[in-house]
Amino acid sequence: MREKYVEVLSKYIHKDAVDQIVSWVMNYGVHLKITSGRSTKLGDFRPNPDKDRGHKITINYNLNRHSFLITLVHEMAHLVTWNQYGNRVKPHGTEWKYHYREMLLPFLNTAVFPGDVSTALVRYLDNPAASSCTDVHLMRTLMKYDEDQGILLEDIPGQSVFRLETGRVFKKGEKRRKYYECQEISTGRQYLINPLAVVEPVRS
Repeated sequence: MREKYVEVLSKYIHKDAVDQIVSWVMNYGVHLKITSGRSTKLGDFRPNPDKDRGHKITINYNLNRHSFLITLVHEMAHLVTWNQYGNRVKPHGTEWKYHYREMLLPFLNTAVFPGDVSTALVRYLDNPAASSCTDVHLMRTLMKYDEDQGILLEDIPGQSVFRLETGRVFKKGEKRRKYYECQEISTGRQYLINPLAVVEPVRS
């Protein structure tokens, strides 16, 4: 079984990280599934409420190897937090942040991540958020390693109409601090959207 995990994970993460990840998967009895790309999430943790083993983690197959590892450790930290506290703490509260830092930091002292990603991660880990996508600096750094970056919201002109991967259509508005205020065409409602969101321009 270990050899199978090593074989599969070696396709998705740096070789120097494989042994540690496989050890966690086996020691915690994780049901790890690499799934199709999802526009709403990069990974997911589903606890088995009956016992400490048998939890399920899913990770999108189409992440670059740095994003894949960061997301996988993110979900493993949920597992460790759940085993210790159950549902008595917030999903991304102090306890999860502690475990996430402790589990990710050792990878920063190796050749697993390139220098720019390590630097961005150190900054991000000062106060990790529910998703690495909310940290624009980290997300921008990770996207440099994507094979196909696509068209980003920040690249299209103001007032352009665009479609997100979810299918929802918006008009680009002004930037409010980190995010763009965009109007959804179908409802007229305003939403703040990440400047690094992948978009499809819609021709009028």
